[in-house]
Amino acid sequence: MHFGLFPESTYTARRRQLCSLVPDALILLMGNEETGMNYRDNVYPFRQDSTFLYYFGIDIPGLAALIDTGSGEAIIFGTELSMDDIVWTGPLPAIREMAAMVGVNKTEDFSRLAGYLREKQKSVLFLPPYRDINRIRLAEWLGIPLHEVQSRVSAPLIKAVVSQRAVKDVLETAAIEEAVSISTDMHLAAMRHARPGMKEFEVAGKMMEVAYGAGGRLSYNIICSKDGQILHNHYQGNTLQKGDLLLIDAGAEQSMHYAGDLTRTFPVGARFSELQRSLYNIVLRSIETASAMLAPGVRYIDVHAKAAEVLLAGLKEMGVVNGDPAEAVRENVHTLFFQCGLGHMMGLDVHDMEDLGEPFVGYTETLKKRTDFGWKSLRLGRALEEGFVLTVEPGLYFIPELIDRWKAENKLASFVNYNELEKLRHFGGIRIENNFLVTDAGFRLLGKPLVMTAAGVEAQLSLG
Repeated sequence: MHFGLFPESTYTARRRQLCSLVPDALILLMGNEETGMNYRDNVYPFRQDSTFLYYFGIDIPGLAALIDTGSGEAIIFGTELSMDDIVWTGPLPAIREMAAMVGVNKTEDFSRLAGYLREKQKSVLFLPPYRDINRIRLAEWLGIPLHEVQSRVSAPLIKAVVSQRAVKDVLETAAIEEAVSISTDMHLAAMRHARPGMKEFEVAGKMMEVAYGAGGRLSYNIICSKDGQILHNHYQGNTLQKGDLLLIDAGAEQSMHYAGDLTRTFPVGARFSELQRSLYNIVLRSIETASAMLAPGVRYIDVHAKAAEVLLAGLKEMGVVNGDPAEAVRENVHTLFFQCGLGHMMGLDVHDMEDLGEPFVGYTETLKKRTDFGWKSLRLGRALEEGFVLTVEPGLYFIPELIDRWKAENKLASFVNYNELEKLRHFGGIRIENNFLVTDAGFRLLGKPLVMTAAGVEAQLSLG
């Protein structure tokens, strides 16, 4: 169990602000439980709920909390360890002692929570449950049919939580920088370790060693694949050949669960070929252009469109795309090559607050999320604000099945040179990703810098 905490004042201030944003309500925040993988006592690695961590910081299973926003009173509910528990886990601080560390002076046994909800003559506000055990408990405690629980979540509470968690303070930014720096070391280890004849999982294993050796763990399952055109490819059984492009999307979660999220693509045991370098440099220009646009007030959907325009301009130079790149983006030509979004918010979750709903986190009442192919995968579109932490991750992905479909339909043939594109159908994919803090002056790259130019990447490969 981990007891790294911010100062008590951080948590009391967060809860005080929440009370002002959602007045005269009873807020129920659910922690997470340990969950068995294949039997009860062989559990998945425990991960506390991120919003519970944000307001209460205590990183152990079996907790929930109530906040009466009218009085400001907070109560943490949990079950003290029995002697049988202590035999297996060792002693832990009492729940009241942990609660005091985060400015909460009242605790109750977990069995009392249902009674408290009945006694308080106030409507109970809660966030969307993403684990079945919490959804079932909410249904039982609040007398709601199980299938209606999701529809009863509180939109005002979601909006209040998002408004707080979206803006990172100095302590959070430092924690994220630590995670990003560990992530940098993971990628450098991969570049220096990868060799022809290895399996992809051998490279991924080296990255896991770095993350765990730094006192953290993975912030998400590693993508480590020479089939880089598969956007979320978690298969790692391919044997690497000399010159294969290896796309690695991997990040660390540091000890307090703040995340890093970086991607690099490099040739295994070789220098970039002429074609690989040309396409890599197109993606490099795209991330450089997009990153330079980051500033308060700039809509991220517009940054995404500009990044796509740069990608198409590069493909036009290669004869794969015709016409005006900006017009081509308006016609969605880029979605043949860039099917995902440019980036997302990042913090306690690698896709920060995604459990609360992308329409609340990445969009607004006036800017709705699009539903068409390519654009529907853009998790963040809203105007940026000082204190936002986000990723920028353009890429080029040549998906044979998608190319075949478009070609069969002769789709957007005035923009796409299918004869030239055919030469790239088995190329794979390239992605480059960095993490940024939006500042009053624009932006700041987070963490230790990770080589990004083709020459810089090749220099790292030579160190292996």
